[in-house]
Amino acid sequence: MQQFRFFIQKYNYFIFFLLLEFLAIIATINNHRFHKSKVVNSVNSLTGAIFTKTNSLADFLSLQSQNEVLSTENTRLKNNIEALKAQKGDTNIPNNAAVTYVYAEAKVIKNSYLKPYNYLTLNKGTTHGIVKEMAVVNSKGLLGITDDSSQKYSRVQSVLNRNSQINVRLKNSFHYGSLSWDGKNYRIVQLTDIPRQAVIHVGDTVMTGGRSTIFPEGILVGTVEKTPTNANTTNTTFSIRLFNDMSNVGHVYVITNLDATEIKVLENNNHE
Repeated sequence: MQQFRFFIQKYNYFIFFLLLEFLAIIATINNHRFHKSKVVNSVNSLTGAIFTKTNSLADFLSLQSQNEVLSTENTRLKNNIEALKAQKGDTNIPNNAAVTYVYAEAKVIKNSYLKPYNYLTLNKGTTHGIVKEMAVVNSKGLLGITDDSSQKYSRVQSVLNRNSQINVRLKNSFHYGSLSWDGKNYRIVQLTDIPRQAVIHVGDTVMTGGRSTIFPEGILVGTVEKTPTNANTTNTTFSIRLFNDMSNVGHVYVITNLDATEIKVLENNNHE
């Protein structure tokens, strides 16, 4: 308190000067419309900018919760669509009426994409119904297949894994092939085993073929980036540019085929 008193005594004339300046400015603003309007506009601009920045920061901080809400809603809608397909049948997608798929949301907590054998780790596991050999996709398309699960977490064999072999087909025809990866470019995968009579052009869309118990038919994969120079060889390989940027994946959907066990038992049944 004593120091404050010394400060006032030392700078009393300067403080008095500042007070008079402040009163003079207030009087000028109140008695002149032009000055008053300028000050009001300046204050409004300043407060408007502050509120804009504050709202932008609040929106940014709420993005995670908004993404989770959207992911939950998308999961519900996807499951509703699958339920309608099972009830009415889908004439555009063969055999889908006989198979029921259920979608569950998850989040990628670890992702590799530059190694020869890449994996993703999800934040959900057997407690949430996620086990081995389930399809993993997002809003842009195919990501991989679950290959191991603990109670709380799951590991996904990425499409960018040299062991990956996924049945796919061309969107505009029913020519099927196999999707694999040569371990080079994380944006480009390879399509092989396509019949020689198939007509394929750069830009054609590739999607899952549905000839397995893992992926539903019609999950987007990518587009034809490059066709081989000599298309008459038996081992023709096409370059496919993925729709997904595998270096940037977050929220995903894990797809369960409820009929997978029954189908596998039937397929493995050896008739004598």
